[in-house]
This record gives sequence, C-alpha cells and structure tokens, in this order.
Amino acid sequence: MDNEGARNIEFVGHTDQGGRGDGVQVMVARGHAYVGTRVSRGVMVTDVRDPRNPKPVNFVPTHPKSVCMHLQTADDLLLQIQEADQRALLTAQEYYGGAAKVDSSRFGKRGEDYAAGMNVFDIKDPANPRKIGFLEVEGLGLHRIWWVGGRYAYASALLDGFTDHIFIIIDMADPTKPRECGRWWIPGQNAAAGETPTWTNRYALHHAIVVDDFAYGSWRDGGLTIMDVKDKSAPKLLAHRVWCPPFGGGTHNAVPLHDRNLLVVADEATLNIDKQPLKHTWVFDIREKSNPVSISTMPTPSDQDYVKMGGQFGPHNLHENRPGSFQSSTTIFATWQSAGVRAFDISNPFRPEEVGYFVPPQPTKWAEPLRGRAKIRHTADLFVGQDGLIYATDYDAGLYILQWKGA
Repeated sequence: MDNEGARNIEFVGHTDQGGRGDGVQVMVARGHAYVGTRVSRGVMVTDVRDPRNPKPVNFVPTHPKSVCMHLQTADDLLLQIQEADQRALLTAQEYYGGAAKVDSSRFGKRGEDYAAGMNVFDIKDPANPRKIGFLEVEGLGLHRIWWVGGRYAYASALLDGFTDHIFIIIDMADPTKPRECGRWWIPGQNAAAGETPTWTNRYALHHAIVVDDFAYGSWRDGGLTIMDVKDKSAPKLLAHRVWCPPFGGGTHNAVPLHDRNLLVVADEATLNIDKQPLKHTWVFDIREKSNPVSISTMPTPSDQDYVKMGGQFGPHNLHENRPGSFQSSTTIFATWQSAGVRAFDISNPFRPEEVGYFVPPQPTKWAEPLRGRAKIRHTADLFVGQDGLIYATDYDAGLYILQWKGA
C-alpha cells in the first residue's frame, strides 16, 4: 500500500472492516482485533492471526442510537461503552467546547431510545463475542474504560445531575452483574448538589489509567488529576494540574511509567488546526505524586507541512502500555490524526526525540459525520503488540497493521 511517508515503521496489512471503516479504540486478544466504532454502532471483529491478510469475521451490533467506540479486553472478556450520541445534536466546536450539558431527556428514554452504560461480552470464542452482562447508569452513559483484568474497572461516566463525565469505579467480581462501587468528581461538577463550576470551558474526564492503585485522570480542559484509589469506595485526590489556559486543553490520556517516575500526557487536537492552537504531549516528573512537574514536550511532526494541509493535526491517543502488550518506558507510540502514527524516544526525558512514523494515504470513503471536520485522514487509536505489530485505526479508513522496526 502507498503511504505518505514512513520511518522505522513498515506497512503490513489493512482492512476496511467490511465497509465499516469508522474505527476508534482497538484491542487485540486471542489473535483477533476488536474495534469500537462511532457510526456503525457496533464492534468489528477481525482475525489478525495473519497480519498481512486481516479478515473481518464478525460485527456485533449495539444500540442503534448509542456510540460504542471504546472497549477493553482481559480475562477472556470484552467491556464496551454505551453512550447516547451527543455528536448527533452538536457540532464539534459545541461538543468539545462544553455544550454537552447533562439533560438526558433530550435524547429520549434511556433503555429504549438509547443505551447508557457498559456491555460485557465473553470472548472465549474470539470470533463470536457473547453478551453476558450490562451495567446501566442513570445518565447518558460511559465514555472510556480502563481495565486490565481482575476485580475493578475504571470509567468516565456522564451521569444525571453532573455537568459532564466524572470518574467511577466498577466492581467486576461478577461480570454478569457489574456494579458501581465508587466515584469522584472535580468540585463544581455536581450540579444536583448545588455545586457551581468555576470554569467556562469543558471539564470532563476522558478516562483514567490506573497503575499500583494510583489513577491518572485526563479531564479535557480540566487537565490532570492524580488520585489514590486503594479504597475503591473513596478515591482520594493527590494533585490537580490545569494548563488550559494558556494552552489549548483537551487532555486525553496520561500513561504512567512508574519504573522511571514519569508520566506521558497527551492533549487531543479536537478541531481543525485553523480553529484551535497546536496541542502537545507532555512529559511529567511524578516522583512526588502530590506535585507532578512538566519537564518537556514531544516534538511536533515536521516531515510535511501539516498545518498547511489542514484538518485535525495534533495528538489523539497514546499506546497505554497495557499488560500483555508492548511495554516500554523509553519508546512511546502515539497517533497524531492527520500525521498518522508516531514513535518517540524519551531515554532523555528532558529531550524527547521522534524516532519513527507512518503516515497512511488519504481515505477514499468518508464515514465520520462530525460536522465541521475537514476530510483528511484521522489516525485515531492504536494498540502495539509484544512483537512490535502496531494496530492503528482511522475514523474513515478502517484498520492498519504496521511493524515497528526501531531499536
């Protein structure tokens, strides 16, 4: 396949997912890739045991008026979000700017007009997920989950009475009956309790990554939180850092590297580059969890003039170093939307260097309807296997399989 540039990352395979190209989060387990979608309303299942010839083998539909773009796999289970499709009513600028205030009634009746919560599938037969459980929440649903197996999952949830997504902990002791067992929010989010926001932009948890009972939360324009979650019923805030303004916000995910006391934090580019400032990926020193300090940023891709190209140019997702996947405290993989997949070396955390990239061709079909988004490639999410195979999704063009060739 042609590409628009590559260094240390080689093309291996591609699938348009049987015509359902609108891929977002991807997980790989038991030789199969599970891809959440924004428009198709379901989970794409692709056999990737031969990475040069990935074969879509199943599509598991979910509620037709709920997005289901984020998911997690572990312990032969698949967890998948269900959330009312706010983007159907809002422009990108309205959605990311904080117009998505809680009013679930505008979407109809929960359970009928939309689904809100988390599906649980058994994937012992990897090509045929079998639904075994559902966690329903009172509100518009979940956005993204962190779960690497075991008893507890962690999610962002848009619940009735709150201004936007908050942090919840889910007890998975019985996967057929998951239940919420703890929650935390930024003071000012609980409108039902009379709290008033002190901000005018969007404070909403995208999701939190939890390692060693520390939760690293990314709150869009609300920045970064570090929480102690040893007590699942009562998460304890250790630190909260906000850098928007003066920077552009959109904090999306925060990947802890505990062996080096570092934290890599990506701010998502949510609008076309001519509509917002350039976003960054930050490196924090977290030796003192109560006082995280930003020490550097990743270099901005410069192999092409992406600003002139237009579209969404900037970070989206980081490979999250999940157990069982490629794990490194020095090599960081990221998606950069119009700039494809990027690899960075942070051996010297004060001077990160770009060490690889792969820029896919422009899509030929357009699935993503979000109003105001330029029709330019959007490399969305990625999962890197232990063998260095990179599984990367596009909002429109399906699933790419690539090979990391760097040291």
